[in-house]
Formats: sequence, structure tokens, C-alpha cells
Amino acid sequence: MVKRQSIGKSDVGITRSVNQDSHYLDQEGRFFIVADGMGGHAGGQEASQLAIKTIREYFEEHWDSEDPSKLLIEKAVMDANESILKDQHLHPERDEMGTTVVMVLFRRDGNWRGHVGDSRLYRLRDAQLEKITQDHTWVAKAIQRGDLTPEQVKTHPWRHVLFQCLGRKDLRVIDIEPLEVLPGDLLLLCSDGLTEEVSDTKINDLLLSADPTNFEVTASNLIAAAKEAGGSDNITVLLVSVEPEA
Repeated sequence: MVKRQSIGKSDVGITRSVNQDSHYLDQEGRFFIVADGMGGHAGGQEASQLAIKTIREYFEEHWDSEDPSKLLIEKAVMDANESILKDQHLHPERDEMGTTVVMVLFRRDGNWRGHVGDSRLYRLRDAQLEKITQDHTWVAKAIQRGDLTPEQVKTHPWRHVLFQCLGRKDLRVIDIEPLEVLPGDLLLLCSDGLTEEVSDTKINDLLLSADPTNFEVTASNLIAAAKEAGGSDNITVLLVSVEPEA
């Protein structure tokens, strides 16, 4: 048997006046979600909150269904997308709102992860940090094609341009895959307010120095590092540790 310890923290950052990020930690440790809204003050905040609420409610209602987890995630995300589209129709001033989402599920048919956009999932194992998700951004595709180098991406004017997010009628790409999780692993779900400011190497170092009995300090340290580096966006971090049960 294994047990999971988790903590989630969010900060408005240095330059923004409204926090458009949202996150959710299931009290039973079954699933964890981070969403990063966009589209103006009220719009982005509303989009991320709607996504979290819709996905959470779908999971809770259908958790014990016979649906495989891959289908469960797909249906929950599509429901969230529809909720945002309906809100856009009712509130035209929010018609440009959208949100990213990244999630992890621990269910009877295994461990799963899903994401849309550029919020990320990392896994720390044996002192090595691995980025599990691939950003749904124009520059990420350009790197895959060999048109850009990772170094060029850091200053590219299109580095924030998403080709997929919730809040669009043409939502097609939902990355849903099994997730291998072993005792001793530490998972990090985060918005790009962290990864835009803090390198993977620095994140690795901060996670390695973590006190396994107090991940709240670790989450605070990650946010502080992003703010010290500029804090140009909202910052959300959610940590999930997997340990053998005594």
C-alpha cells in the first residue's frame, strides 16, 4: 500500500493584480488539478474556476463508473470546455477567455495524467526531474520540427501562443496517458508562472532540498523563486509525494 501527501499553493505574482490560476486537491487523494486562465481579469479567472469545478464534479459523480480513466478524463475535459463556451455565450465580454489544465488521477485502472495547454506535470525520481507533459504551444511544435532551439524559445515573441486550450470550439487535442508512479516519487503540477521564471535545473534543486515532512515550505520556496526572478505571471504549484505506507 502507498500513501500520498499533497500541498497546493497559488500566488498572484509581482506584476498581475488578479490571480487567474486555480487548483484543486481531492481530499481523498484521488485526483489533483491545476488550471491557468487567460483572457482578461474576470475572463481568465472565471475560465480556470469553471474548468476546475466542472472536472471535479464530473470525477466525483463518475468515479466509480465502469468508464476507463482515459475516457473519464476526456469526458470531464470536454464538459469543462462546453461550460466555458456556454459562459462565453452568456457573457460576451468574456468571449476570449480560456484556460489550460493539467491533472493526475489515481484510480483502480492505474495512474493517469491529462493536459491541455502549457501547464506542466513533472516527476522527480532518484534525484532527477523529468518533464512529463509537452506544451501545446507554437514554439514547442517549432522545436519538434527543428525550426527553433530551446535557447531561442526563451525570447521568442510567440512563446506564449497556445494551439490548444479550453474555451475553444475546435478543441481537439487532449493529451491523456498512463502515468508510472513509484514509491518515493514526487509529482509537481504547475502553471507557466513557475516555469517561465525558474529553470528546470533550479526546480530540481529546490525539490531535492525539500523536507519530506513539510512540503508547504517547498511549495512556498518554488513560488518565492519565481517571484524573485520577476514574477511576471500568476504562480501555482501543486506537489504530490508517493511514499510506502508504514
